[in-house]
Amino acid sequence: MTNTRSHPVTAGAAARAAAGAAAPAAAGAAGAPGAAPAPAGAGLGSLGGIGLVVAAGLSVHFGSAVAALLFPRVGALGVVTLRVTIAAVLLLAVCRPRLRGHSRGDWALVGAFGVALGGMNILFYQAIDRIPLGPAVTLEVLGPLLLSVVTARRPVSLLWAGLALVGVFLLGRDGFDGLDPAGAGFALGAGALCALYIVCNARTGARFPRLDGLALAMAVAALVSLPLGVASAGGALLDPRVLGPGLAVALLSSGLPYTLELLALRRLPAATFAVLMSLSPAIAALAGFLVLGQALSAGQCLAVALVVVAGAGAVRTGSAGRSSG
Repeated sequence: MTNTRSHPVTAGAAARAAAGAAAPAAAGAAGAPGAAPAPAGAGLGSLGGIGLVVAAGLSVHFGSAVAALLFPRVGALGVVTLRVTIAAVLLLAVCRPRLRGHSRGDWALVGAFGVALGGMNILFYQAIDRIPLGPAVTLEVLGPLLLSVVTARRPVSLLWAGLALVGVFLLGRDGFDGLDPAGAGFALGAGALCALYIVCNARTGARFPRLDGLALAMAVAALVSLPLGVASAGGALLDPRVLGPGLAVALLSSGLPYTLELLALRRLPAATFAVLMSLSPAIAALAGFLVLGQALSAGQCLAVALVVVAGAGAVRTGSAGRSSG
C-alpha cells in the first residue's frame, strides 16, 4: 500500500494527469456545431489556454493536499465519491443545464464522458494503493501522450510528444522495479480512460452551451462512483468532519480544474493541450519540493526541464499552425 498522506501534492497531480490530460478532439470540435469561434489573436488565445491549464494544475495540487487528509477516514473510493458527487451537485445547481432538446448522440456523448470521468479516477486511486505514485503517474500519462502523437498533424509535434515522454519516464524511473501487476494495470486503464475523457471533453464543449455538458457528465460520474464509495466507506461519508474537507476537495480537485480544462480546450489545439498536460507530473514534483521539502534528484530536475521545453515547444508549434491555417 502506498502512503498517500506523505505525498499529497504528487497524489493529486497523478489523479489529475488522468483527469485532465490532453484534448485530441479539440481540433475536431472546432469544426463541430456550436464550437467556440477561434480567438482573434492566436497568440493571445494560446497564452490564455496555458494560463487555464496551469491554474487547473495548481487547483488540483491544493485539492490533493486536502484529499490526503481524508484517506484514513473514508479510503480511496470514498474520496473519489465525495469529490465527484459534491462537484456534480454544485455544477448542476450553478449551471442548471437544459435537459430537453438534445439528440441521442448528445446524451450518448455525455454518458461516455461521465463514465470516463468517474472511471479514470476510480482506477487511478486503485493504482496508487498498490504502486508508488511516480510510476503510477508515468503509466497514466502514457494515454494522453499516445493520444497527442496520434492526433498531431505536424511532424515536429512528434518531437515534443517524444521529449515529454522521456521526461515523464525520468520522473518515475526510480520506482519501476517490482511493480505490482494489478497496480500497473489499474494505472494503464486510467490512462486509457483519460484519453477517452479528453475526446469526450472536447466534443462535449462543442455540442453543449456553457458548462452544461460538464455538469451532466459529472452527474453520470457520480452515479458511477457512488455505489462503490458507499460500499467502501458507508456512513463515514456523512460525517461532518468528512463533508467539510470533502467540499473543498470537490471544488479544488474536480469542479474548478475540470471547468478550467474545458475552457482551455476551446483555446488550444489537440496536440498542444495533450503535451501541455504532461507538465502535471513536473508541476507536482516542483510543488513537492517547494511545499513538502521533497528533494529532487539530478534526473528528476532533468525530467522537469524536458517536459517544460516540450510544453513550450508544443504551444509554439500549435500557435504557428493556427496562424498559417
